[in-house]
Amino acid sequence: MPAGGADVRRWETCGQAWIGVLRHVWAAGEAGMEETGPIIEGPPALFEIASLSWEDPILLEHGDRARLVRRAQERTRRTVRGRYWPRLHDVQGHDQIRWVVDLLRARPWTTSAWISLTIPGEPAEGLPCLTALSFRIRGYRLIMTAMFRAQNVHRGYLAYIPLREVEVGVAEELGLPPGPLRVFVDVPHVHVSDAERVASVLAAVPEPNAA
Repeated sequence: MPAGGADVRRWETCGQAWIGVLRHVWAAGEAGMEETGPIIEGPPALFEIASLSWEDPILLEHGDRARLVRRAQERTRRTVRGRYWPRLHDVQGHDQIRWVVDLLRARPWTTSAWISLTIPGEPAEGLPCLTALSFRIRGYRLIMTAMFRAQNVHRGYLAYIPLREVEVGVAEELGLPPGPLRVFVDVPHVHVSDAERVASVLAAVPEPNAA
């Protein structure tokens, strides 16, 4: 259930966050367009998720179960690195995650542990939706923020759980517990072609504190 504070919405689980962001777009969205077709475009969203799991009951009941099972199975294989692995570990010969770990180990107070997943001059068609990650140590915990230029939030959870794994990996390198995953999406949206499915999910999950 979301709590107040500094315009950051907070949820305990990934499933709760998914429903909350879907409802945010559904309630405040307007007609828009992107490369793949018409969308419902919502205002920017900033939120935190405390707990993320492939076994999340809301996701298993209302999400894409086949994709969830496949992604969870893939994560058990060491050879599967994920779609963002090259941009995190081998951008123009640089391992950005190793750089973050070394920087935070040397200067745990820093606000400079920030990495970009974009490459100057790359074609717009190849620009990733996830554009940057920032890491900081506060309250003896590692906090990671993931920044998306845009995201189809109908299946956003398929990105959030792997990102939690990145955060946990950095935290373990530093010998710290991970804090909540913070996410900023500049253009959260759903495809018009998915609108009926989104409406069905929202109808099946009552709003918090609803009568």
